[in-house]
Amino acid sequence: MPCISGTTKLVGVVGWPLDHSLSPAMHNAVYEELRLDWVYVPFAVPEAMGVRRLVAAARSLPLVGFNVTMPYKALMLELCDEVATAAQMAGAVNTVQCAADGRLVGYNTDGRGLLESLASDATFDPTGKNVVLIGAGGAAGGACVALVLAKCAGVTIVSRDLGNAEELLGRMSVGAQATPIEAVAIDGARDAVGAADLIVNATPVGMRPEDGSPVPIEWLHEGQVVLDMVYGTANPTALVLGAREAGAVAIDGIGMLVAQGATAVDIWNGSGLRTPRDVMRRAAVAQLDARPISKVAE
Repeated sequence: MPCISGTTKLVGVVGWPLDHSLSPAMHNAVYEELRLDWVYVPFAVPEAMGVRRLVAAARSLPLVGFNVTMPYKALMLELCDEVATAAQMAGAVNTVQCAADGRLVGYNTDGRGLLESLASDATFDPTGKNVVLIGAGGAAGGACVALVLAKCAGVTIVSRDLGNAEELLGRMSVGAQATPIEAVAIDGARDAVGAADLIVNATPVGMRPEDGSPVPIEWLHEGQVVLDMVYGTANPTALVLGAREAGAVAIDGIGMLVAQGATAVDIWNGSGLRTPRDVMRRAAVAQLDARPISKVAE
């Protein structure tokens, strides 16, 4: 446990619900490792008005910054004083830095976390590769920005709500001129999934034990890489299990969670030193293994 004193600064995560969150465990572990006089706590806020009040208070509290998770990533975009270009394109803020003058600066570290996890956990570089992105929410937005910046060959956004997918496509259009992007409904995605080098699930499908795969497993095959943002060590999701049975390389979202969280610490700390990912991952996995519920997403 961190030693809290009169000089301790506050960091946290804003969302609802937060009883599943691994962020306090992994952040507090790395603050201790780095000897930062910070403590990370959950800010469980059940409604948007409460988030607005918390943001107003953050301007005068000794806050270093905070993370933002479901369902407030899009809302935070409008509450920050300044928003990084990648977060604007993604349509979502998941990391906020509290400046000394009370200004709030928003970032999206999900995409960088995605690329880190692909490199470290699947030895995969999306440059020049075809990608299918399942989902069109805030997590999908961050992933799409990163994949475009990584110069993948093309992205197909697959969603049950084609309107949401087309909205995400529209936000990408200005900054993704060199990368073809299209939006398709789930029932018309078989060819795109079959032709993809990488499939990313950016939906909550898989969090509940009874959930199936967000796409039919028979569409997957050997030679593909599958990343499911839902994570769990004891019981992999239907997508991860099915992809492995089909011969694909499949990873869950724990590596992405750790990398996006560590990137947030890099931003807040400002020392130029790389936050140790291994410390955060050990703490997150230990917390996850100790729980009866084994699949979550943030």
